[in-house]
Amino acid sequence: MLKEIVIAVQSWGEAHRFIQTHRLFRWILIPGIIYTLLFIVGMFFFWDSSDTVISWVSSRLGVETWLQKERSEWLSFLFVMTGMMLRLILVLFYFSFFKYVILIIGSPVYAYLSEKTEAIIEGKEHVFNWTDLKKDCIRSIKMAIRNCGWQSVYLIALILLSLIPVIGWITPVIALLMECYYFGFSMLDYSFARANLTPAQSMTFTGRHKGLAIGNGLLFYIMHMVVILAPAYAIIAATLSVHNVKNN
Repeated sequence: MLKEIVIAVQSWGEAHRFIQTHRLFRWILIPGIIYTLLFIVGMFFFWDSSDTVISWVSSRLGVETWLQKERSEWLSFLFVMTGMMLRLILVLFYFSFFKYVILIIGSPVYAYLSEKTEAIIEGKEHVFNWTDLKKDCIRSIKMAIRNCGWQSVYLIALILLSLIPVIGWITPVIALLMECYYFGFSMLDYSFARANLTPAQSMTFTGRHKGLAIGNGLLFYIMHMVVILAPAYAIIAATLSVHNVKNN
């Protein structure tokens, strides 16, 4: 799996050179600007509402009153850490839903970009076909909904686990790796669809090559430092990484 993560990470560098060489910047900027605006607005409202939710839960459970009564620095520390872990899990929970909404809305652009990337790699002329694009979009939407459902189940379990002091501190790491896997899976599936793999075969392949999905998703998170570039880079990098694995 480590080798596949390395391949996925290297593909992001290849994606940057690929974009420069073939002048694909317009396919980066337009969806990137829309993604960035929605992300910033959504994160602002979610951060404010999540703070309200945590405060409400704490007051209903009487945690602050109990801690003041106990006057234990150790207990206070444990509950502060638990609150931080819960906040991180909630942020990832929001980001998960936001990410899938973007995958659904942007599916026509991502499908087209993946097709164009593969055509350039194989030295073919890219011919736009609305029927194929529509089929890829429908498949990507179904896969996004499926992944969102399963990931939500796991995230709810992690939210409950995060409430347990000490043990729950590891939950943000688990949630992040899970986020990376499912997002990378969604990016890889565009290439699998063109290879005529069924959704079940796509799931099997990704399950055997988890490193490709995790590596792609991990770089997607890192690219949020330059958030405008993240989605398009992810799809091009995923297409390149699948091409590299197929050749090997």
